[in-house]
Amino acid sequence: MEILRRIPETRVLVGPEDLEPYRRDESHVAGSAPLAVVQPRSRAALRELVRVAAAEGWGLVPRGAGTGKAGGCVPTPGTVVVDLSAWPREMVLSRTDLTLRASASASLREVKAAAAKGGLFYPPDPNSWESCAFGGTLATNAGGPNACKYGMTRHWVLAVEALMADGEVHAFGIGSVKSNTGPSLAQLLVGSEGIFGIILGATVRLLPAPTDFLTLLLPAQSWTDLLDVPERLFASGLLPSAFEFFDPAVLEDLRRHGPEEARRLPGEALAVLEFDDRGCTAEPFLAALTELLGPIAQGLQLATDARQREAIWSVRRKTSAHLKERYPKKVSEDIVVPRSRIRDFFEGLGRLEIPAVTYGHLGDGNLHTNLLAAGETDPQALEGQLMDLFRLCLSLGGGLSGEHGIGLAKRDAFLRLSDPYQVEALRGIKRALDPKGIFNPGKVI
Repeated sequence: MEILRRIPETRVLVGPEDLEPYRRDESHVAGSAPLAVVQPRSRAALRELVRVAAAEGWGLVPRGAGTGKAGGCVPTPGTVVVDLSAWPREMVLSRTDLTLRASASASLREVKAAAAKGGLFYPPDPNSWESCAFGGTLATNAGGPNACKYGMTRHWVLAVEALMADGEVHAFGIGSVKSNTGPSLAQLLVGSEGIFGIILGATVRLLPAPTDFLTLLLPAQSWTDLLDVPERLFASGLLPSAFEFFDPAVLEDLRRHGPEEARRLPGEALAVLEFDDRGCTAEPFLAALTELLGPIAQGLQLATDARQREAIWSVRRKTSAHLKERYPKKVSEDIVVPRSRIRDFFEGLGRLEIPAVTYGHLGDGNLHTNLLAAGETDPQALEGQLMDLFRLCLSLGGGLSGEHGIGLAKRDAFLRLSDPYQVEALRGIKRALDPKGIFNPGKVI
C-alpha cells in the first residue's frame, strides 16, 4: 500500500485491527476486509486517489459514519474504503435563500442544529440522525418519521458536489428552488449509494421552524383498528408530521424488556401521532381530531410538555437498537406499500405465515418488518421468506426498501425482482459516469 501513502493530505490505515471495524455497518451484512482505508483531506488527494484506483484496478467504497442498514458502505473484494470523516467541514446558512450548504463529513445532527439556530428547519430525521453523517443521508436518500409529511431527503436537495470518475469534484444543480436546465444530475446522485461518484457536500432547502407540536399516543385495544386510521386522517385533509406504530408483539417486548419509558405504554398495539401545524395545540384542533378518530380516540393520551414528548420519541428511537440487542441475528426489512394497501399487506403477511414482527412508519407505508428468528432459520428457508415478503410488497404496488436502500443486503433480490429494462438503464448510466467501475462496486446493480 506504499502507493497510497504517497497521496498528499491523506491518512492511510492498513493494520488488521484498524481495518476490521470497516467491514460492517448497522446491517446484518459483513463485507471483506478492505485493502486499506484512506481519509483524504483535499481535492488534490481525491484526484490522486481516483488515478491510483483506476491504474491498480481497485474500487473505492465511500463511508460516512457507518450507520447504514443495507450494507452499502461495507467493502467488497479488491476495494479501498474512502472514510470521509476527516474531510474539511463547511456549513453556510442563508436565511434569505432558505438554504444550507454543508459538507458530507458534517453530522446530520450538526446540519439540523445549524438550521435551528437560524430559526429554520431541515426535516429529514432518520432514526440515526444524532450520529449519522450528512453525506450518508444524501447517498441513501434517508427518510424517517417526518417523511410522512415532508418526504425523503431528495425532496430537500438543491445541489450536490461530488467526486466523479475524472478525479474532479463537480457541482450539480444550484442553490435555488427554481432550476430547469435539463435532467437533474444532482437528483441522480441522491440515493445512488455511491455507485456513480462520491458525494462531498450539498445545498439543501429549509423551512421556517415549526413552533407548535401536538404529540399523542393512540392505543388500540384491537390491533387492526389502527390500520384504518391513515385513510381516515388523510382523506379528511389532516397531515401529521409523523405517524408511527408498534404491532402487538413489538409493543409487548418493549413493555417487558425495553427502556423504563416503555414499561407503561398502553394498548394491544400503539401509534404515535404528531402534528406541527400552527394552532394544532388549540382545543378546536384536538376536538376535530378526536371526532374524526371516533371510538379509537377513547384512550388518546397527550404529551403535555417537552419532557413527555421526548420520552415518547425516545422509545421510538430506541426500538431498533432494543430489538437488535434482544435478537442480534434478526433480519430487518424496511419494505414499503402504499398507505391504501397497508391492511392488505398485513393480511397477506398472515397468509404467508412468515414469523415476523413489525413497527415503523404507518403514515407513509414504510414498515420495518423484523424476522427475529433469522439466525436460527435455515438459510434457504430464510431466503424464501424474504422473497415472499418482497413479492407481496411488489404485488401491492410497493417496493423492497422505503428508506434504507439496496446496498449489498438486497442486491440479489433487487436484480431478480426488478424490471430488467430499469436495471439495464441503471447499468448504462453507471457505464457512462464510471466507465472503469471504480465507485462502490458490487452494490445495487
